[in-house]
Amino acid sequence: MEAELFRGRTAIVTGGARGIGLACAAKITAGGGRVALWDRDLERTRQSAAALKGAVAIAVDVTSETDVAKALAETEKLLAPPDILVASAGITGPNMTVAKYPVDAWRQVIDINLTGVFLTNRVVVDGMVQRGWGRIVNIASVAGKEGNPNASAYSASKAGVIGFTKSLGKELATTGVLVNCVAPAVVKTELFSQMTEQHINYMLSKIPMNRFGEVEEVAEMVAWLASSHCTFATGAAFDLSGGRATY
Repeated sequence: MEAELFRGRTAIVTGGARGIGLACAAKITAGGGRVALWDRDLERTRQSAAALKGAVAIAVDVTSETDVAKALAETEKLLAPPDILVASAGITGPNMTVAKYPVDAWRQVIDINLTGVFLTNRVVVDGMVQRGWGRIVNIASVAGKEGNPNASAYSASKAGVIGFTKSLGKELATTGVLVNCVAPAVVKTELFSQMTEQHINYMLSKIPMNRFGEVEEVAEMVAWLASSHCTFATGAAFDLSGGRATY
């Protein structure tokens, strides 16, 4: 991908302090773009932004409508109105059966993984439509297609992201704003610390390539979807599953 692919573009990356979000931000800045890293861990976000040319750190709770609106205003003040949104903020939640799943944990996973995607997509849409160009890439999961046992909230939240993306993509299909999502199998990130070893081993056993994905592999797909090279894909889910996905 050429070095100037994102020249003149401004992106927001939620969950940008680490993992998939940070890898996507690095890909965009390497292509000449500017990036606002949105994350609730401000110190870590500042450290990540300092390592990227053209990046700024903004503290935001993606479950808060007020926080998201303030973060957009700060992004526009520090950089410019966003052309690109990569909605990557997420958590896994506990690994346990539905019968034992804590209601508070369920709500937290749904709030961050699904409502956070809704709020961040919602806040950028009008401006992108008015400017006639935009790219939104939401980070879903193969768990949203197949459902992982002992991960009901995570699976449900990511299924919601896929359905939401398809809906919004159809709404905006004639506006110049394209909305897609990627559905990775398990990718090696710090989220592993939130999972049991048994659950990690189960997920590895489901991948025909017999390895976990890398954040850089996800970033490659996201970069294409976020670029002007993507012109006829919208409302779609793109698998990155090492052969796991069955539809």
